[in-house]
Amino acid sequence: MRTHQALAFLLLFVVASGASENSSTSRGCGLDLLPQYVSLCDLDTIWGIVVEAVAGAGALITLLLKLILLVRLPFIKDKEKKGPVGLHFLFLLGTLGLFGLTFAFIIREDETICLVRRFLWGVLFALCFSCLLSQAWRVQRLVRHGKGPSGWQLVGVALCLVLVQVIIATEWLVLTVLRDAKPPCAYAPMDFAMALIYDMVLLAAALGLALFTLCGKFKKWKQNGACLLATAFLSVLIWVAWMTMYLFGNAELQQGDAWGDPTLAITLVASGWVFIIFHAIPEIHCTILPAPQENAPNYFDTPQPRMRETAFEEDVQLPRTYMENKAFSMDEHNAALRTAGFRKGSVGGRPSAPFRSNVYQPTEMAVVLNGGTIPTAPPSYTGRHLW
Repeated sequence: MRTHQALAFLLLFVVASGASENSSTSRGCGLDLLPQYVSLCDLDTIWGIVVEAVAGAGALITLLLKLILLVRLPFIKDKEKKGPVGLHFLFLLGTLGLFGLTFAFIIREDETICLVRRFLWGVLFALCFSCLLSQAWRVQRLVRHGKGPSGWQLVGVALCLVLVQVIIATEWLVLTVLRDAKPPCAYAPMDFAMALIYDMVLLAAALGLALFTLCGKFKKWKQNGACLLATAFLSVLIWVAWMTMYLFGNAELQQGDAWGDPTLAITLVASGWVFIIFHAIPEIHCTILPAPQENAPNYFDTPQPRMRETAFEEDVQLPRTYMENKAFSMDEHNAALRTAGFRKGSVGGRPSAPFRSNVYQPTEMAVVLNGGTIPTAPPSYTGRHLW
C-alpha cells in the first residue's frame, strides 16, 4: 500500500515539475513542443500568434481563389480573358509562398531556417513583381490596341525575370556560406537589403508601366490598370517602410535583434494581403465575369416610333387590300371638285375637307360584297357622308 502511494506521489511530482517548467518557458504551449516553435503559441510574445493567424487566413483565401479560377476555367470564352489565366495562377503561387514564408520568420532561426529565409525572400517577391510587370504590359497593350499578348508570352516573360533573382540569391549563398565558410545566420541587415536590389528594380518598372495603362482609347481595360497601379504603389510604400525600419529604425531604438524578425514577418503578411485585395480578387472577378451579349435587344433603350399628328379635318389615307373601282373614283373626284370650298369658322383660313352632298358613297365592305360593282343608293339615304 505504501509502495503504490509512493509511485503515485512520484508521478504527480514529475507531471507538476514538467508543467511548471513549461509554464516558465512558454505559456500557452504544450509539453512536447520543440523550443524553436515556441513563438507560434507563446502568449508572452503575442505578435507571433497574431501574425500567424493573419498569414493563415491569407493562405486560405489564396487557395480559395485558385480553386474558383480552376473551376470557372472551362466557362471562360473570351480570348483576352482566358489568355492570362496561367499568369494568375503563377501570381497566386507567389502570394501563397509569401504567406508560408511568414512562419519561417516566426519560429526560432537555425541554419536551415536562415537558408530558407535568405533564398526565398527575394525569389518569391521577384515572382510576384514579375507577374505584376507582365500584367502591366498586357493591360497597356489592351488599352492602346485592344489586343494583348498571348498567355505563353506573359508566363515566359515572368519566369525569365524570376530566373535572374534565383541566380542572384544562389550566388549570394554560395559566396557567403560555401566560399567564406560563414554561418548561414551570420549576415548583416545591409547585406540582406543589397541582395534585393533586383526586386526593387522590378517593382519600380511595374509601377512605371502601370501609369501608362490609364492612357488609351479602349476604356474598358482601364479599371484593370487602376487596380494594378494601386497594387504597385502600396507595395512601394510597404518596401520603403520595412527597409527604413529594418536598416535604421530598429538600431535607433536599440531593438535590432528583437524586432528584426517581426518586421520582416509583418512585411510578408502586409504585402500578401495587398496582392490579394488590390490585384488578385479584381483580376479573377474580371476574368470569370461573363461578357455582355452584343446582339441582345435592349427594350428600354429602343426608340419608339412616333405617330404622325393629323388634323381632325384631314383625310387619312389607309392602305387598301382590294382593287378600287375606277368609275366610282372618278365620280367621287368630280363631285368633290364641284362642292369644294372653305368652311366658315376655319382657324387661320385653313381649307377644310370638301363637303359632299347628294352623292352616294358606298362603304368599302359594300363594294366587296357586291362583287366590285357600285350598289344603288337606298331610298332612306340622306345623301350626307359622315366623317
